[in-house]
Amino acid sequence: MVELQAATKLDAVFHALGDATRRHMLRDLAGGERSVGELAAPFEISLAAASKHIKALERAGLVRRTVAGRKHLCRLEARPLEGAHEWLGFYKQFWSGRLDILESLLRQEDAAKSQGEDHD
Repeated sequence: MVELQAATKLDAVFHALGDATRRHMLRDLAGGERSVGELAAPFEISLAAASKHIKALERAGLVRRTVAGRKHLCRLEARPLEGAHEWLGFYKQFWSGRLDILESLLRQEDAAKSQGEDHD
């Protein structure tokens, strides 16, 4: 059951990160708290559309929204990104290993060519 909950949270994080507008909003929030209007400003979207994006970020646990009067303030909650980072880390190791093998093969090929030229 714990693994299912973790997978569901990870799915929500990747869903949230799957949209360029939301990624841009997260990047803005890394600089500090922003209002919904401030988050919407760089885009040609309504406040209602911006709020929908923010709700997706909230569902993923990436954003915490507080209300101060009529102003909705958002701040970054980076902890859920740790799970995504760990998941992607596996593939970093995978590709690093593959690239190390490729580098070795290319060095062997270069060495073989050098030896062939020396004998000409």
